[in-house]
This record gives sequence, C-alpha cells and structure tokens, in this order.
Amino acid sequence: MASGKVLIYGGRGALGATCVQYFKTNNFWVGCIDLAENESADLNIVVDRDADWVAQEQSVLSQVESSLKGDKLDAVICVAGGWAGGNATKDLAKNSDLMWKQSVWSSAISATVGANHLKTGGLLALTGANPALAGTPGMIGYGMAKAAVHQLTKSLAGKDSGLPDQALVVSILPVTLDTPMNRKWMP
Repeated sequence: MASGKVLIYGGRGALGATCVQYFKTNNFWVGCIDLAENESADLNIVVDRDADWVAQEQSVLSQVESSLKGDKLDAVICVAGGWAGGNATKDLAKNSDLMWKQSVWSSAISATVGANHLKTGGLLALTGANPALAGTPGMIGYGMAKAAVHQLTKSLAGKDSGLPDQALVVSILPVTLDTPMNRKWMP
C-alpha cells in the first residue's frame, strides 16, 4: 500500500523528476503532469503545449478525476517553469508569454486540481522566485510571471479560496535552482 498520493506538475524536468523519484523511493503513488511522460511515475498526464489555458485545464482535470476514481491527493506540487531574460527593448511580449504559460498556467491549473482533489489538510506547493519580490529589469517577463505566482499563493491562502479545509499552500522562492541546465548556463 502506498504511503500517500502526490501529483507533480512539471515532473519530467530536472527538479520535477527528482521530486518524482523522491516520492517513489518513499513509497508514494506519484502522478506526473508535463509535456512528456516520466516513466517512473504511476500516472502520466501529457499536456498539449498547443492547447490554450482553458483547454489544458479541462484536459488535466478530466484525466486526474478519471485516474483518482474518487481518491484524494496528499499533495499537488508544481515545479513546472523555465527562465527567459530580457528587458523592455526586445521580445518583451514573446518572453512574457512564454513565462506566463510555463509558470502561471501550470500554477493555476495545479491550484484547480488541488481545490478539487486534495484531501483535508493537503499541501499545494507552487514555485515562485526570490528575485520577483523586487523589480526584475533584466528579466521582466520572468519577474511578472513569478510575481503572479506569489499573488496566486497569497490568494489561495485566504478564506474561501476554494481549497479544502486545513489545506496548506506555500510557494518556494528560490534564487537559483541547482539543476543541470542552470549549472551549464550560470556557472
């Protein structure tokens, strides 16, 4: 019997795959939501990158519901995301759009999954960013998206947010995550 059930949004990336492995090692049932499958997960929900936000949410919710068959989750952990630099001179809309899709869409969908499928006292963990607590002139799109995740976290922590009773919602605020890509590009 599994120790519990967790869902990792972004479970195929470097941080997400480590989360999947950690929970599997500790005898949890682990679901993965990402753009590609994680073979270590018990459930894989592959998101269509070309679908709009509403379609992605509907698809994820439908697949989570049919897979859980009435069971509840102990945690929904969203570690999906990415990084794009740049200021207002060039590609601001392009970079902001990408950051919004990678960080805000995934966080909002995770929140909806949590509201509908977390057990009482469950955990919803999102990924913000420490630099977004202040201005981010060299990475404006990234900063806007992460600030939105911070706002989402604060809103979900409030009364009547839709999360189950006694649910805990947190947002980690890393400066830089220790991942292979970050080691390569930010030595």
